[in-house]
Amino acid sequence: MERDHDECRQIIIMLSEVPGIGWRTIQKAVASGAWRESSGQDEAAYVKAGFSIEQARSAVKRIGQGLVAPGSSYEKAAELGAAVITPLDAAYPKYLLQIPQPPWVLYALGRLELLKRPIVAVVGTRNPTAYGRHTASMLTEQLSAGGMTIASGLARGIDSKAHEAALRGAGSTIAVLACAVDCCYPSENRTLYRDIAEKGLLLSETPIGTPLHPGMFPLRNRIIAGLSLGTLVIEGAIGSGSLITAAQALDMNRDLFAVPGPISSPKSEGPNSLIRQGAKLVSAAEHIFEEYTWLGDELLKHSHSSAFSQRQSDKELSADERKIIALLRERPLSINELHQLIAVPFGHLSALLINLCIKRRIEQQSGSLYIAL
Repeated sequence: MERDHDECRQIIIMLSEVPGIGWRTIQKAVASGAWRESSGQDEAAYVKAGFSIEQARSAVKRIGQGLVAPGSSYEKAAELGAAVITPLDAAYPKYLLQIPQPPWVLYALGRLELLKRPIVAVVGTRNPTAYGRHTASMLTEQLSAGGMTIASGLARGIDSKAHEAALRGAGSTIAVLACAVDCCYPSENRTLYRDIAEKGLLLSETPIGTPLHPGMFPLRNRIIAGLSLGTLVIEGAIGSGSLITAAQALDMNRDLFAVPGPISSPKSEGPNSLIRQGAKLVSAAEHIFEEYTWLGDELLKHSHSSAFSQRQSDKELSADERKIIALLRERPLSINELHQLIAVPFGHLSALLINLCIKRRIEQQSGSLYIAL
């Protein structure tokens, strides 16, 4: 049985490298057992399984070269230090196995253990507003600090902000690439790409050496949604890639979250529309954590304990502190603006703000404006 397992795994990897052989064709080979005939090199067995003659010929040629063929994707992955994972391997993420067409092969570079962590996807527009950038950074840093691993697509904009913020937390991040794991797209994210390879995980189903083309991006998006317990959308126009990922998450029966935005902003049309359709409105990381209370011990194991206890001890904040945080979640405010909104002496307000900064609940930015974290 173990030999069967290993042989089937190798056949899956080699077939996935053959141009013109897709998901359903590999499924035919696995289901029929064609790979058992003549060590996987019987053209007639593949044709009988449903391959075209050309596909059968290409399959036998690749299998005849052996798994570690010179110039093969598998050999390049080994040189790169990337893991090659199939659904037959224990490292394969369990939630991804539940989607209609889980990738036959995943190439993973970095911290493989992140695939076993609780994961939430964060997606959004490539051209976010200041509000979108700030919100993405704030929410993902809090989620990561609380033990959630953040999955996104390494695109510019919201994806990049999500990855950067998640790397600052214990949960870290998984970048799901449309291209192979040995290349960075867009090239402007090369520094972030290297940081994720070192501190997080780069993941792709694309064989190394395959040229990037537009059709790879929707396939990438299905992996982002499929890996995750739920998907959070932060800014995106109707019909954008982030909305496609949201639709895929719904099709997979996963949770869908959305950050509301100004009705005057076209970039808020997507998330606002999702909220109208039933997505959970999110204005704080706690709105996501409260959906996964059953993960308490698992999150605690992977969290910064101070961040986790912070979420558990919100009730210990004073009424004035909670009021300040609530106001700052609406928009950045100066101390003078807060003084007009809160009926406390100016000196006491100043002390409250200093304490909340020390507790990492708020932050003072340039222009003497305070924001909620």
